[in-house]
Amino acid sequence: MGICLLRISYLIGNLQSLSIQLFHKDYWIIIQSLPHDSHPIGSLASAMSVLSLFHPDANPSLNGLDIYKSTQVRDKQNFSILGQAPTIAAAAFLKTAGKPPVLPLSNLSYAENLLYMMESMENKSYKPNPRLSQVLDIIFILHAEHEMNCSTAAARHLASSGVDVSTAITGAVGAIGGPLHGGATKTFPQMLLEIGTVENIPEFIEEQRTLSGFGQRIYKNYDPRARVVKRLAEEVFSIAGKDPLFEVAVALEKTALSDEYFVKRKLYPNVDFYCGLVYRAMGVPPHFTAVARMAGVLAHWRESLDDPDTKIMRPQQVKIDSLTDQ
Repeated sequence: MGICLLRISYLIGNLQSLSIQLFHKDYWIIIQSLPHDSHPIGSLASAMSVLSLFHPDANPSLNGLDIYKSTQVRDKQNFSILGQAPTIAAAAFLKTAGKPPVLPLSNLSYAENLLYMMESMENKSYKPNPRLSQVLDIIFILHAEHEMNCSTAAARHLASSGVDVSTAITGAVGAIGGPLHGGATKTFPQMLLEIGTVENIPEFIEEQRTLSGFGQRIYKNYDPRARVVKRLAEEVFSIAGKDPLFEVAVALEKTALSDEYFVKRKLYPNVDFYCGLVYRAMGVPPHFTAVARMAGVLAHWRESLDDPDTKIMRPQQVKIDSLTDQ
């Protein structure tokens, strides 16, 4: 895992100087043919899977597994996907909003280009708020890697069969869309809207013991990433305007952390708890969580290629006879 973290640092360190890449004209035609009412994660996963069709030279199914023994080929694939993912994600969202895609600018950083594509409406003189760009950059770093989570495991499982990197990343993106994984970035604000006001929290908690944005498979205490995002939220609101749901979120956290049910089970806010509100205030769609995780997933993909003991994954299955009522 230490080697993987070093590679993530290498990838993230290059993001600021990475030019978000453009595409072949036929690729844009494919993106624009996606259903206008499709889920952004579904659109992003579909668009990512199509990338492999435009890079047959780096497809092991066509050119053999040895193609990825080349460091140059692997680096090119890593940075190509990192550079293309934001443009694809923005285009997929703008498509569902009935807006044309916006191309990135070469003079903007990675995070700045994300905000530019979402907000500029093709006005090339538009400049994203520099502090909001920094906040987005920090959130992306927080999301980049978190051990063998669901999406990372999906990518490594696919990669073990020797598929091209685009196919492996597509599996990861699909997993991120699940409401129990990265999808919580969207479901958390929806839950707050359902609660409505601070006064409704006690009744909601009593009736609904499962809270979106609460609980983490690794941390059995307060997710340290959530503390950072909470501080960032207050700063973002001072710039973009305070979200009235933030007050509900803070009160919900306080109530849950003093509730015996959550205390006994060691359920604390995770990174998605406040992240959904920060994205909402910045006008960033929740599915951008998938873009934030790209560096970590790609680092794991590359690490799996370097492991001489890596074999195709085949989890063991235990057959259990079905039980019938007596």
